Amino acid sequence: MIDDRKNRRPTVIIIDDDQSVREALKGLFESVGLSAETHGSVKEFIAADDPEKAGCIVLDIRLPGQSGLEFQEELAKSNLPRSVVLISAHVDVPMAVRAMKAGAIDVLSKPVREQDLLEAVNRAIARDAAHREIKTLNAATRSRYLTLTERERQIMALVIVGKLNKQIAAELQLAEPTVKLHRGHMMRKMKATSVAHLVKMADELL
Repeated sequence: MIDDRKNRRPTVIIIDDDQSVREALKGLFESVGLSAETHGSVKEFIAADDPEKAGCIVLDIRLPGQSGLEFQEELAKSNLPRSVVLISAHVDVPMAVRAMKAGAIDVLSKPVREQDLLEAVNRAIARDAAHREIKTLNAATRSRYLTLTERERQIMALVIVGKLNKQIAAELQLAEPTVKLHRGHMMRKMKATSVAHLVKMADELL
């Protein structure tokens, strides 16, 4: 089966224990061309979640079981952080500060103004797309790095800290022409156009 996830519209995932709120928000997002799905709790969402689904989460802070704020903080520490917009009928300053420190796009008070929510969701979707693009690029860089021989990895490590061919040759006890040969192979495999580009890719591997 062909994976068509990249061709799908971003999905707004609504997690709120109030069914009327879930239905109202779903209708709002679908009215502007977004896909939307709803869940009544964090547990229900986790059971059905596809981490590869692009979009964002609109999350009620006060939920049965795990709170929205706790779940948002958990998401922020995960391998693929999700873009989250928090909503609540009772927002106080400490709560808002805690949410923003964990990376929330916005914290909005219920009843939420539709325009404010749509603007926050658009920002969240844009951030999600940027995160996924970075992850894809990092995966491609790591894949290229795995094609390097052990010697090429040694030379790459020395190149990115600014060592010249002569210095690398002395440190690895190789002839300078041999270093140049391995360095050329390494640069081609990594698809690096310059040392600065190679340094940037090395940062992606951390």
